[in-house]
Amino acid sequence: MTDTLDCLVIGGGPAGLTAAIYLSRFRRSVLVIDKGWSRAKWITLSHNLPGFPEGISGAALLERLRDQARRYGAVLEHGTVERLHPAADGLFAAEMGGTAILARTVVLAGGVVENNPPLPHVADAVKNGLIRTCPICDGFEAIGKKVAVLGDGEHAAAEALFLRTFSSHVTLLLPAEDAVLQPETRAALLAANVDTYCVAVGSVTIGADGVTAVGDGGGLPHRFDMVYSAFGIIPQTMLAIEAGAKVDAANRLLTDEHQETTTRGLFAAGDLVRGLNQIAVAEGEAAIAATAIHNRLARSVA
Repeated sequence: MTDTLDCLVIGGGPAGLTAAIYLSRFRRSVLVIDKGWSRAKWITLSHNLPGFPEGISGAALLERLRDQARRYGAVLEHGTVERLHPAADGLFAAEMGGTAILARTVVLAGGVVENNPPLPHVADAVKNGLIRTCPICDGFEAIGKKVAVLGDGEHAAAEALFLRTFSSHVTLLLPAEDAVLQPETRAALLAANVDTYCVAVGSVTIGADGVTAVGDGGGLPHRFDMVYSAFGIIPQTMLAIEAGAKVDAANRLLTDEHQETTTRGLFAAGDLVRGLNQIAVAEGEAAIAATAIHNRLARSVA
């Protein structure tokens, strides 16, 4: 590839595709490189995305965003960017499968990778709504249900406390080897009437209409309508770090008010920037980044 792009977008989820829509409507040359997998694909039906009162699946949303980006001239390609680094004349050089790509700016929108619970048939359980990953997204759908949170220590406890907004039947399930909580956390769980059990992950079974867990050392099984997985995530910041961008203690990218990282010309939007992990936030950050990029680049006239 010999032409220099106005912007290379790495990641084809809601953040990356929104950036591509804005930039292509600004009449900028945009290439989106997408591995073909977005966490949004896990969404069976989202009811908290503004503008879709009946809900929309992650797959349907992504297809709409791709169609919209292509309508305005954005180019979408499947592939993996292996390297990214600043080049001469303020450009960025990227490598993808032996192909060199030059761009004036870059938007990183690779998101995060979910640490899935070590349970069989997780994908099917997520699709059926038995295993969930985002209480901010769908806690409302847990109203009145028997809910469990399975995960590592403090992070899982925080999610259990958050879910008490929606249900009076919330239980925290801690893997037996990781059953360590701060005293103040245990006090908060007790005050919120959240039961806590240590369980062997192998004792958690997924049925057709619920999830069952048995406490460590045996005992009576506990049945839940749904279980939230809280094993954390891995931000996909490797390319940004290679390009000199700085990250915070949680390995998320540091950005300014225009979504620019500490490397000039390198922007980021979506889940790899902040921990809220919301589509609406990712799209908003992408719009901010795209507008800042357009305003920085040399103007073209009709």
